[in-house]
Amino acid sequence: MGARRRLLLRLLRLVVCVQAAALVGTIAAAARPPAMYVFGSSILDVGNNNHLPGAAVGRANMPYNGIDFPGSIPTGRFSNGYNIADYVGKYFLTMCSWAVPHPESVCAAAKNMGFACSPPAYLSLASSGDLTTTALSSGISYASGGAGILDSTNAGNTIPLSKQVEYFGATKAKMVAAVGLRAASAQLSRSIFLVGIGNNDMFVSAMAARAQNRSAADRTNAAALYVNLIANYSATVEELYSMGARKFALVNVGLLGCTPAARVLGPAGPACWEDLNRLAAGFNGALRPRLAGLAPRLPGLVYSLADSFGFTRDVLADPRASGYADDVAGACCGSGRLAAEAACSPNATTLCADRDRLVYWDVVHLTQRTASLVARAFYDGPAKYTTPINFMQLARSS
Repeated sequence: MGARRRLLLRLLRLVVCVQAAALVGTIAAAARPPAMYVFGSSILDVGNNNHLPGAAVGRANMPYNGIDFPGSIPTGRFSNGYNIADYVGKYFLTMCSWAVPHPESVCAAAKNMGFACSPPAYLSLASSGDLTTTALSSGISYASGGAGILDSTNAGNTIPLSKQVEYFGATKAKMVAAVGLRAASAQLSRSIFLVGIGNNDMFVSAMAARAQNRSAADRTNAAALYVNLIANYSATVEELYSMGARKFALVNVGLLGCTPAARVLGPAGPACWEDLNRLAAGFNGALRPRLAGLAPRLPGLVYSLADSFGFTRDVLADPRASGYADDVAGACCGSGRLAAEAACSPNATTLCADRDRLVYWDVVHLTQRTASLVARAFYDGPAKYTTPINFMQLARSS
């Protein structure tokens, strides 16, 4: 009798586990965005620049980039490992894990559904038969190191934002041909459109001003620049909306004047280049109301604007509070002053031993750990880092 009772209890537990697993799978499938489409610059690039021709193209396909990536592979990410796009993708993936007592098992199950990190680079798939399947199952990254909002920014050595959107249009056409307009449109309306761009436009403008012995934040020139940039940025959002995008995760311009490169190039080095920070802050200030004005005109559009500038400012104000070393002004990998006078490469004279203790990986890019903290802050961190909602709320929006 005792043996029979134990058998019945085991069967009951099995039935409960199966039902619970089915429920978790249903919740995950319903809540998780079906895909993520990524647009931007090197902060999000996962390897598109590897496929661009020309010696002047910025690439991260050589050591010591990727030293902390699985297998220590330089993938094309400007990082010692993963970047912001990877971590944003992972947080969207596990968004329902708090609903069950053992979230690690949900994460394992969710990874089997795909979308375990950011979608692959468009140019790595463009000539293969995998493009359509990948676009439908997890999404595509069009981000390119050096890209700007303006076509003129680093022209010829990157994929500008306008071309990235053109590539997405070609991708959508393939999706429609494969599953039909209705199914493709349904997927796109629930997917995340991650956009992080504008840093390079700021740098190019600041360097032009420096060459002419002008302030990077000169009011007349800055005002004209903002008008051009905001108009192009707004037009991009509207164009993506016209092609079916509804959920936008947008990252503003960072604290550029405090990157190692800016500290070396600025007039007050090794202190931050404050005019460059003011230029970036002015763009961010102009972007926020423009986005707020777009939403009422575009039915169904939902967005989260993430404050990269503010997050980095807070970390640098008290690096120890975030687990960093006291001095985080320099890069982990590079050469010269602050390891920021030459890019990270096999010839770098500096490679820090503890990458998790520094904010910056190279002349301008974040370490893997910083990227993870940034993504977490945007996903469900303090309200001051996202407006009007955070990334988690964006993913759950209907």
